[in-house]
Amino acid sequence: MATRHFAVIGLGRFGSSVATTLVELGQDVLGVDRDGANVQALADRVPHLLTLDAMDRRALVEAGMADIDVAIVSIGTNVETSLLIVMTLKELGVKQIIAKATTVMHGRILEMVGVDRVVYPEREVGRRMAHSLVVPNLLDYIGLSSDYGIIEIPAPAALVGRSLRDTALRATFGLTVIAIKRRGGSGQPMATLVAPSPDERIQAGDTLAIIGGNRELADFEKTLG
Repeated sequence: MATRHFAVIGLGRFGSSVATTLVELGQDVLGVDRDGANVQALADRVPHLLTLDAMDRRALVEAGMADIDVAIVSIGTNVETSLLIVMTLKELGVKQIIAKATTVMHGRILEMVGVDRVVYPEREVGRRMAHSLVVPNLLDYIGLSSDYGIIEIPAPAALVGRSLRDTALRATFGLTVIAIKRRGGSGQPMATLVAPSPDERIQAGDTLAIIGGNRELADFEKTLG
């Protein structure tokens, strides 16, 4: 995995989670917040931290923001502030900008000023919870867009022993198994089969990652229920 230079602006719950996870993934991360308490809280988990006001263009320049590959703007409570920061980052030539939005209108405005990706953390949490209420065994749900998502579930007993082709998930629901997590033997780590063959047989204890339209995923979840 190639190392890239990330900047996370705004170190609240969402920003701090993004920053620490990127560090765990071996990436170079600069965390920025104007609140010294937020910065201090990450002192032992994020190597590069700065207390500064991201509204200050000169401060961003001095921080080396022009050399950042990806900037994540996780300031969602003040729409004007997040927009001005995004515009400054665009002027400085940051290659990719991801921004947190709290409302659909906020997200649309961010897209209008050139944000590469808009993230709605609260909405994603709500979607995960709703899916977990429908499917108690659901391990995770990832929303890719308003129409598509990925669910991760333990292999249903009805599918164990059958090949992916025989399950007819695509023909019946329009869904695709994109990965299978499988426990190894005694003392062996879990293996992940990415883009498994149609002839791959599902085993007891497998975890399936399935991609498809949200409606189709819901239909499949109802069938499981």
